[in-house]
Amino acid sequence: MNAPNKIAHIGIAVKSLEQALPFYTNHLGLSLIGTEEVESEQVKVAFLEIGESRIELLEPLSDQSPIAKFIEKRGEGIHHIALDVNDVKERLIHLKEQGVPLIHEVPKKGAHNAQIGFLHPKAAGGVLYELCQYPEEDS
Repeated sequence: MNAPNKIAHIGIAVKSLEQALPFYTNHLGLSLIGTEEVESEQVKVAFLEIGESRIELLEPLSDQSPIAKFIEKRGEGIHHIALDVNDVKERLIHLKEQGVPLIHEVPKKGAHNAQIGFLHPKAAGGVLYELCQYPEEDS
């Protein structure tokens, strides 16, 4: 199995995109390239470009959102690191066969029409990793 292509993004949990964005755009000088609601994760995402990667700010859309639960438990901050991969479905199968604990055993739809799957944080010393496979035109 080949190594991931790159870090696709770093997901940062925030209570409010409106309050968080000025730091990233005004103080760090990053460009906001868009926002999107991801119903499957009950989250609103703001995408900021940094080199070939992105920072994604994640605002919960409901108290039931995994991001709301994360913020309640740990506060705002880094939520996950996403890795760009070529075949997320095959990777998840391979990781499961290797005994790696997964949150998603099959890919689901994420932001930018990507196919995504999360590895359980206990697989990597408490770090939550997301595997992302983007449609050909978006990668």
